[in-house]
Amino acid sequence: MRENTDKQNEQALPGLRKLTTIQLLNFCLGFFGLQFAWQMRIILSGPVTENLGASPFIFGLIWLAGPMTGMIVQPIIGALSDNTHTRFGRRRPYLMLGAILAALALWAFPNSEQIAQFFADKCHMPLPLFGGLIVAAAMIWIIDACVNAAQGPYRALIPDNIVPEQHSIANSYLSFAIGLGSVIAAGTAPVLKWAFDYQMSIEAQFIMAALAFLLGMTWTCISFKEKPADKSEKEVESSENASKKQSFIDNFKTFLKSSPEVYKICMMQFCTWIGVMCMFIFFTQFAIHTVFAIPDLTVVSEDMKEHYATAAAVATNYSSICFAILNLVCFLVSIPIGMLSTKFGNKKVHMISLLTMTIAYLLMSFFSTPGIVMLLMGIAGIGWASILALPFAMLTEYIQKGSEGAVMGIFNIFIAGPQILVCTLIAWLISKCVMTTPKGLNYHWEYSFLIGAVALLISVIITKMIHEKNLNNQE
Repeated sequence: MRENTDKQNEQALPGLRKLTTIQLLNFCLGFFGLQFAWQMRIILSGPVTENLGASPFIFGLIWLAGPMTGMIVQPIIGALSDNTHTRFGRRRPYLMLGAILAALALWAFPNSEQIAQFFADKCHMPLPLFGGLIVAAAMIWIIDACVNAAQGPYRALIPDNIVPEQHSIANSYLSFAIGLGSVIAAGTAPVLKWAFDYQMSIEAQFIMAALAFLLGMTWTCISFKEKPADKSEKEVESSENASKKQSFIDNFKTFLKSSPEVYKICMMQFCTWIGVMCMFIFFTQFAIHTVFAIPDLTVVSEDMKEHYATAAAVATNYSSICFAILNLVCFLVSIPIGMLSTKFGNKKVHMISLLTMTIAYLLMSFFSTPGIVMLLMGIAGIGWASILALPFAMLTEYIQKGSEGAVMGIFNIFIAGPQILVCTLIAWLISKCVMTTPKGLNYHWEYSFLIGAVALLISVIITKMIHEKNLNNQE
C-alpha cells in the first residue's frame, strides 16, 4: 500500500525525489556553513565594533542589519531565483555568489581599521573619525545581506526537489545543521583554550567562519543536483511574467490570500520570533545583571567598572555556555522532531515544542540561579529546534509551483519584523523598568522572558487554529 502511494506521488510530481539519510546529511552541509558564519558574527561582532568606538546604541543600529536586509533582500532574491534558469540551476547561482561575498566580508570585518587606514593612505589623507567603524558596519551589512540572500533559495530547494512527505524531515535536517554549526562555532575557541591553552584570535575565528561558509556552500552546490525545469514550466513562468508584472505589495497580498492557513502560519511565525528574539537579544544582559547580580556599569566610575570586570567576564562566558547548550539540544532533537512530525503531524509536534519553550521562559523569569537557568536554556532548545524546521514544513503545503523562492523570501518578513520590534520597543520598555539594588542601579531584564513567554503562548494558540493538510489522505 505504501509502495503504491510512493508511485502515485512520483507520477503526480515528476522529477521530485526521495532522499536517503546520507543524502539529507549531505544536503544540509551548506546550511551548516551558513550558520557557522552567522553564529560567529553574532558572538564576536560586539567586541570588534566596541574596540572601534561603537557605543551600545550604535551597535544596536548596526545590529539592525540582520532584520532590515532580511525584509528587503530575501523577498527580492527569492523572487529572482524563481525566474532564473541557467545551466547551474535556479537556486545555486545565488547560493554560490552569496557565499563568496560573505566569505570576503567575514575576512575583512575584524580587519576593518587596517582596511580603512589602507585606503586613507592611498588617498593621502588622515584616517577619518570612526573610519574603521564605518568599514566594519559596511561589512556586517554585507554579511547579513549574503546570509539572508542564501537562506530563501536554500529553503526553496526542498519543495523544488524533494517529495512532499519528506519536507518536514528535510527542514529538520536544516535545523540539525543550524544546531551543529552554532555549537561548533561557539565552542571551538574555548575548547582550544581549555585543551591546549591556545587562545584563538578573533581574526582567525572569522577566517574559520569564512572557510566554513564558502566550503560548505560550494560542496552543496556541487553535490546537490537541482531538478531541471522542463520546457512547459519555463513557458508557464514566462507567460505569467509577461502577462502580469506584480509589485512587491501585490505579491505580498497574493501570498497572504493564497489560503487562510497561510495567514495563520505567518501570524504564528511573527509571534514566535518575538519570543525568540527576546532571548537572543537580551539573554547576555540577563545573565550578567540578573543571574550574576552585577549592577548597570554604564554610568559608574572607572574604579567600579574595574571592580566588576572579572565578574562580568565570568557572566559573559556563562552566557556563551548557555547558548551552546541551547544549540546542542537543538542539534540532538532536530531529527527526532522531524520523525515525530512525519508520524503525528507538524502541528501537534510544534505546539508541544513551543509549550516547552514557553514554560522554560516563565521559569527563568522567576528562578534566576545559574544552574536552573542553564537547565532551562537546554529545555528551550527543544522549541528552538522545532521553530527552525516545522513552520517552514507547514508553509510548503500551501506554496504554489514556481513561487517557492518568493514565498520563502516573503515569509522571512515575519521573522525579520519581530526582530526590529524587540530591539526597539521592548528594549525601550526594559530601559524604563529601573530598580535600585544594594549594589547599585539595575534593570528588570527578566521582563524580556515574561514578554517572550506571552508571545510564545499566543503562537501556540494560533498553531492550534491552523488546519494542516494531510499528504497521505489519512485522518
